[in-house]
Amino acid sequence: SSLLLMSGIVVTVGLCRRLARRRLRSRPLLFAFLVEMFSTFQICACTNELSLLGNVEPQPHTALTLTYGFTVLHGLTLAGSICNPCGTLQPMWGGGTSLRVGGLKIAAQFVAAALARVFMHFIWSLEMAEPHLGAPSQGCSSPMQTTAMQAFCIELLFSVVFQLAVLQSESINPKYRVHLISLLITMLVYAGGNLTGAIFNPALAFSLHANCFYDNFLSYSLVYWIAPCLGKFLILCV
Repeated sequence: SSLLLMSGIVVTVGLCRRLARRRLRSRPLLFAFLVEMFSTFQICACTNELSLLGNVEPQPHTALTLTYGFTVLHGLTLAGSICNPCGTLQPMWGGGTSLRVGGLKIAAQFVAAALARVFMHFIWSLEMAEPHLGAPSQGCSSPMQTTAMQAFCIELLFSVVFQLAVLQSESINPKYRVHLISLLITMLVYAGGNLTGAIFNPALAFSLHANCFYDNFLSYSLVYWIAPCLGKFLILCV
């Protein structure tokens, strides 16, 4: 049921992106907002569902396999979208994207993160699959299993590694590049998923753990918003 749900989300988002591309080419700002929102919604919604499958046996092989598989799928189906506020900062910093367009895309990413969370909680409330039982009633299921400072350093390091790999792999054929990036993400999840969740995406972190931001905004914004953005700026300044 979970795999069918995530596949349905991918297909629906693909149709929405195609419709937007056909109908809104003459309105570039609205087109940019909606395409970024649809794409980020896909990643956040699927990752919310994947987070419920982390305890499926055999552990951690099932979770890592699904992480790799769906990361490849996202890479193949969401070409041209950023889906990460940190990634949006790069063209803004280099002058390739105006402040207006960049801000619009970041807004779209956080809107999508909130919508994905609301949508998935509604789906979970229907209890269509065993992992959904009791999921909507969970509070802050904290991914931070270490001190805030250690978590900050881990997310900062992972962001630097990820952003550096993205930059260094730009010259690689896209059909191979998506597998390399997906493999790297899977390795980072394996290495630090039990400590911080290995998210390094502010919008995704908010979608997955919004309740934690409400309960302890300072710590979570430091670890899951500031650390990834700082990692991006470190790469841009080198």
